[in-house]
Amino acid sequence: MWFDESVFYQIYPLGFCGAERENDFGETRHRLGLIEAEIPRLKALGVGAVLFNPLFESERHGYDTVDFYKVDRRLGTNEEFAALVKKLHEAGIRVVLDGVFNHVGRVFPPFREVLEKREGTDYRFWFNINFWGNSRYNDGLDYENWEGHPELVKLRLDNQDLQRYLMDAVRFWIDEFGIDGLRLDVSYLLPPWFMEMLRRTVREKREDFFLVGEVIHNNNFQQNVCPERLDSITNYEGFRSMLSAFNSGNLFEIEHSMSRLFADTPWALFKGKHLLNFVDNHDVERACTALKNRANIFNLYTLLFTMPGIPCLYYGSEFGAEGDKSDLDYKLRPFIGDIDKTAHPELAAHIQKLAAIRRCCPALSYGTYAKATCMNTNFSFVREWEGEKIIVAVNIGDGDCTIRVEEAEGTDLLGGQVRNLNDIYLPPHTASVYRRN
Repeated sequence: MWFDESVFYQIYPLGFCGAERENDFGETRHRLGLIEAEIPRLKALGVGAVLFNPLFESERHGYDTVDFYKVDRRLGTNEEFAALVKKLHEAGIRVVLDGVFNHVGRVFPPFREVLEKREGTDYRFWFNINFWGNSRYNDGLDYENWEGHPELVKLRLDNQDLQRYLMDAVRFWIDEFGIDGLRLDVSYLLPPWFMEMLRRTVREKREDFFLVGEVIHNNNFQQNVCPERLDSITNYEGFRSMLSAFNSGNLFEIEHSMSRLFADTPWALFKGKHLLNFVDNHDVERACTALKNRANIFNLYTLLFTMPGIPCLYYGSEFGAEGDKSDLDYKLRPFIGDIDKTAHPELAAHIQKLAAIRRCCPALSYGTYAKATCMNTNFSFVREWEGEKIIVAVNIGDGDCTIRVEEAEGTDLLGGQVRNLNDIYLPPHTASVYRRN
């Protein structure tokens, strides 16, 4: 499918466009042109799909939805977003939205009606309400929320009226905007039957519609990556293993994770499946901030683009943007105009080259995974698909090394050299991607 072969680019629209932190529900601002202006650069970078975090009307950060049918007025209008999607499609870039189906904001009209009419409205069945309790907002009632955050009101998804409302919203997004997929926020809290309902709904419109679930822990979720539910999930295990391995100088950690998830063995959890890989996103520290030795940032992205799965870049990180989780995570989601795009041009060039390599090597999209060699600070692995064989060798150490894989020649797709694969020389903090000749 198209998503298996794409490089994704994640944009947090409210941050990217410099929107106000609080929605005053006043005049509409027109900021989506800031994203449109980036389309030529994204195409040149090799991006095949843009993943937008929430962009529908909300109170603050987007995950506290107020209106599932209206683009947030801090960003623009429905018509402006439809035009943006058209421009992205014309550039060959697909569009995936963030579907927030687990919870809504407190000013979501059906919940406001519950606060006003209590037992006098059927909307009370859209939420898990305790009319004998009280909330932190002194509502005279209590309700289930998302993980202790009373500003995020949990939806009662087993209610049929609510199901129709949400599925109609999804149909509207496809018809009105022409989107190509959805990321399911906190999909680990969504029941399997809801994923199946969503799959049936989008299949009415598109057979190739992409559904990816946000999952913090991969264990026991593999049954949901199947044709009836999801195409993919976020690979948080791989993300944590990569950064921990690089920061501790122990590449056995990431190799173990990759073998556990993807190796050609009966016990690999996601063999033949393509998880959404990343080295940072809107919820975690930027890669350049989290990585202790920034000399290895090139290796980190080389691994992201060559390991099994779908690589996803977070906006601005291709320029070496930094950000930690202070200030309520707002430092992770800066205005695009505040990111210095000239500070690390060599990093963006490296990522562009990796995207081009991935496009010309189907083994990197569909190939098997097998460990070749592994030491604390260097390792290598093999990806194979329909006669194509790709060998990736990585050295995160301060000294050079020689890796021995097999007695054959290969061409380094990063540097162009032809080398015997039993004599792969790597200077400190470098990697090579070979196609066997």
